[in-house]
Amino acid sequence: MVTLCWILTLFVSGVEVREINLPGCSHVEPQIWYRAINGEEFVLQCALPHRDATNIYNNSLLNQHKVKWFWHQKDTETLKAIKESSNLTFQGDALWFKPIRDSASGMYICRIWEKIPCLKIVLDVQTKKAAKCSGHDTNILYLLAGSGNSITCPGTKCYNHVKKPDVKWYKDGHQIKYRKSRPSLKLKQHEIYLNPTYDKDAGTYVCDYTLSDSITNWTVRTAVTVIVIAKNTIHPPNLLYPNGVVILEVEVGKPLELECRVQFGFETVSPMRVTWKRNNEENVNEKLNQETIVYPKGLKGHTLLHVAALKEVTENDLRSNFTCFAQNSVGNATAVIQLKRKKRVLFLYVLCSAISTLFAFVLCTVFIYQHWIEIVLMYRSYVVHNKSTEDGKEFDAFVSYAKLNSSESGSALISEEKFALELLPDMLENKYGYKLCILERDILPGGAYTDEVVTAIKHSRRVIIILSPAYVSGPSIFELQAAVNCALEDKGIKLVLIKFQDFQKPETLPPVVKKALRILPIVTWKSSISAAPHKKFWKYMCYHMPVKTKRLENFSLKGFFQRLFRLV
Repeated sequence: MVTLCWILTLFVSGVEVREINLPGCSHVEPQIWYRAINGEEFVLQCALPHRDATNIYNNSLLNQHKVKWFWHQKDTETLKAIKESSNLTFQGDALWFKPIRDSASGMYICRIWEKIPCLKIVLDVQTKKAAKCSGHDTNILYLLAGSGNSITCPGTKCYNHVKKPDVKWYKDGHQIKYRKSRPSLKLKQHEIYLNPTYDKDAGTYVCDYTLSDSITNWTVRTAVTVIVIAKNTIHPPNLLYPNGVVILEVEVGKPLELECRVQFGFETVSPMRVTWKRNNEENVNEKLNQETIVYPKGLKGHTLLHVAALKEVTENDLRSNFTCFAQNSVGNATAVIQLKRKKRVLFLYVLCSAISTLFAFVLCTVFIYQHWIEIVLMYRSYVVHNKSTEDGKEFDAFVSYAKLNSSESGSALISEEKFALELLPDMLENKYGYKLCILERDILPGGAYTDEVVTAIKHSRRVIIILSPAYVSGPSIFELQAAVNCALEDKGIKLVLIKFQDFQKPETLPPVVKKALRILPIVTWKSSISAAPHKKFWKYMCYHMPVKTKRLENFSLKGFFQRLFRLV
């Protein structure tokens, strides 16, 4: 029977236990003695007593994992480990009773890994009658924000026959002291005075004072929960959305959520109500499912979102008025949403936009393709840095063409020679500023012909080959072969082939020359139209020639755009 009573006692106290043994702790004396009042919140901290301690618990999760709590009611009982229950929780290094019962009296032992090997705490829970408490009904206190209020320690209303020393106050675990930064908070004996009271003053307050008997100095600990309130509103609800009558465009057959956002003023007890009505009749259609989301409440009230869900919009919905009805203790407010069929313009808009974008892309692509040479030349003129002066080469290009022998005649050869010796230098040197190497003009005679050609090519950045029937079948083909070999050795040398006249490739050409004629780009000369300075032939030539950058001080944004628009 006695065993059954103890089991019932443990069940009522909310302490889940299991048998355990703590070696080395049996001879440790209790170090802290607490008195608590039955039916109130109470907190025990696993911390050695210290006169200058400024907190009564630490909510750190790190501490919570390190603390172990044990309990027994009498010295003769087996020690039991404490587990959380409905009214007993672990918070940091503390054990919270919400509330505590007189059956929870006994010896509590806690251990913190590598910090406190064994701390014994005696807890004596008394009923209000045994503690001779008067005027001690509830430990929840409502304070009006902005006004002067006081908080009295509930424990001072008990043990009235005993003189009590000053009370220590704690809020959210930290000791309350007078601060210059908060002159409106004052401590007087067993009370806290707040004038004015702020919303931040809400929280759990714990008060301690010492009660001595002939044997033990007890710490009487009680708690009070402070809730800061405001004056009840004098206004009905404020409908933030919808406001008045709102026309909402929808698609028939698609799901829809009707939102009603309402702002309620502060009320201590708020009989607030929000609902959607169809044609002023509340939820006659089962498809109108409703749910409410309440945002955090403050002293200025709170906002509520009420949503009605339609599985799919029907023709009947288009003919209905959906009314949001909100009500509090002061009055009510309403707003209406009417549904309107949405015009299917979005798809057409997207389609037109896509077609326009694609057309613009194609147009830009064609423009760039047709004027790629001009764009590259403009880019070189204003952006690219001229590095050709840093390679140590003397000439921009070596000109190779079929030489006129005294035994040969014909207008074609004369025209070809005139092109190489007169027209080409006139445009590339005089107009575009390049320096050409023409063997007969720029190389002093006296050396071996082959050596002079190879040396001239190696001192040039480009080799301009003027191709014609006389060139590919005559001795000048050696110069093309030498240019290919030099280009393979020096990546800075590039070949520019000009097709001056149509020709057939002789079978006797060296393989390296055949390959060059097959893979290298060729610029075609058309005698009837290419001679004019503005023709594309010269733009292609400049494209294949080394970069010649204009000085930045000569750069003109106006001139740049004028050149760009001339391409259009």
